[in-house]
Amino acid sequence: MEAADEESPLLSHPCLRPQPQDEYSRYTSDGTVDVNRQPALKHSTGNWRACFFILGAEFSECLCFAAVAKNLVTYLTSHHGAPREQRRRREERLHLGRQLLPHADTRLLQCSSLSTSFISETFSLTMCQGMFIMTSSPALPWLLPRSSDESGGVHRAAVYLGLYLVALGTGGIKPCATALGADQFDGADPAERVAKGSFFNWYYFSINIGSLLSATLLVWVQDNIGWTVGYAIPTVLIGFGLAVFVSGGKIYRHKPLGVGGSPLTRVCQVVVAAARNCRLELPDDTSALHENGMAQHTRQFRFFDKAAIVLVSSEKKGPWRLCTVSQVEELKMLLRMSPVWASMLVFFAVTAQMSTTLIELGMTMDNRVGGFVVPPASLSTFDLVSVLIWVPLYDAVLVPLARRVTGEHRGFTQLQRIGVGLALSAAAMAYAASVETRRLASASSMSIMWLAPCYFVLGAAEVFTSIGMLEFFYDQSPVSMKSLGTALAHLAVAGGSYLNSALLGTVASATGWISDNLDQGHLDNFFWFMAALSMLNLLQFVYCSIRYKS
Repeated sequence: MEAADEESPLLSHPCLRPQPQDEYSRYTSDGTVDVNRQPALKHSTGNWRACFFILGAEFSECLCFAAVAKNLVTYLTSHHGAPREQRRRREERLHLGRQLLPHADTRLLQCSSLSTSFISETFSLTMCQGMFIMTSSPALPWLLPRSSDESGGVHRAAVYLGLYLVALGTGGIKPCATALGADQFDGADPAERVAKGSFFNWYYFSINIGSLLSATLLVWVQDNIGWTVGYAIPTVLIGFGLAVFVSGGKIYRHKPLGVGGSPLTRVCQVVVAAARNCRLELPDDTSALHENGMAQHTRQFRFFDKAAIVLVSSEKKGPWRLCTVSQVEELKMLLRMSPVWASMLVFFAVTAQMSTTLIELGMTMDNRVGGFVVPPASLSTFDLVSVLIWVPLYDAVLVPLARRVTGEHRGFTQLQRIGVGLALSAAAMAYAASVETRRLASASSMSIMWLAPCYFVLGAAEVFTSIGMLEFFYDQSPVSMKSLGTALAHLAVAGGSYLNSALLGTVASATGWISDNLDQGHLDNFFWFMAALSMLNLLQFVYCSIRYKS
């Protein structure tokens, strides 16, 4: 029996074997390994020393993507003085290009069983290729014969291919960078567990720094110097970011790859196996289920336990007919998080107003502030500045204060943090509604700066909800599905954007609140509607949070 125990794969990691305290402390306690697939040493791998490489790469990725996205409308509609019909077609490609990001995230789910660092390197290279094409595309009309019909087609194909590769690259990098960064901290170590919570804050801080620089400096370069230079700068930066990321490979900690293939495949196997066994009766003794004892069995969503029913048969059962209890519990963990994911859709539909209805509202207001003219699109700067203020304030002030009151090492639990952000988003919509009501009743034009507090509050809401969401989906996902969990979190952003489009279209056609001339509509009623929807969403979230079992 002792020999069998020594050979057990569960005891293969040094931290899981009885050892002297000094030997134990040399290794991480969560089973992570180094680049050579050996147990990770605490003193030479992971922690902030590794995260600096990851955050640097993520900063360059976000700056690169924002450099394309922030000024994409101008590039596609006015580049080389395109005629009206050509502009219309380019606007159609713009709309399609914006939809590529969520599709890129879904592709990531298919390969999330691979090493997160390997995926990040692969998609970083993909993004470099896309940016190189985007940098070269402005010169194509000058290199190709202008009279040739093929020149326009080649130019359009190059722009479309570049956009697709950039969107695919950023959709692959973000979820894996989040998961890989969090993997650098040992969850069993109290000090590193606290640092892991800070990582999510500074991860969000770094991507917003990149977005701010793109929205200001790079957009100015594109408009005043040229598109080639405006795209070349982020292309060089993403290449440098890839080099920095690869150079840190020796100190990264990695979660061992799970057996059984892709996590998404494992989940689908449980669903298919349970459906095939739907007419079978579950045994009274759950220990009779296939390979029970490897995971803590729960009685919630009992239907899926049928996937682990063992039949007395000489026929060998495949993974699509018989699953382990561990597989079943992985699916249950994801299902328990689904109400939280649904709440995120409404939240991101609210934040999507910053690039839709609030911009339209700003176009009807007086944008002169002193001797300056504030473009409505520049209002997003207040959101970015708010994030950059609130992240260090939250990490350095709010967390220590809350920790003294709650005793929670994070200060707030993840669900509490998300709830605060949901409440702030409802307050922001109520404020926007009151501003629009006052504008419609006012005889004189209102200053565009009345919208700045709305953006500032929504920025604070992002710090609470968006970062809390990333941390929640990482922590609560099964061990073998961390990258899939963070991918689902990023996918909620895309889902919220789609929901916002659906709400705008439905409300505009059913009520007339949203019209081409806002003075003749009632955009304030739409904002009140979004505030009410946000409050209902908050109540639903609170109810689900109380019932949620970690």
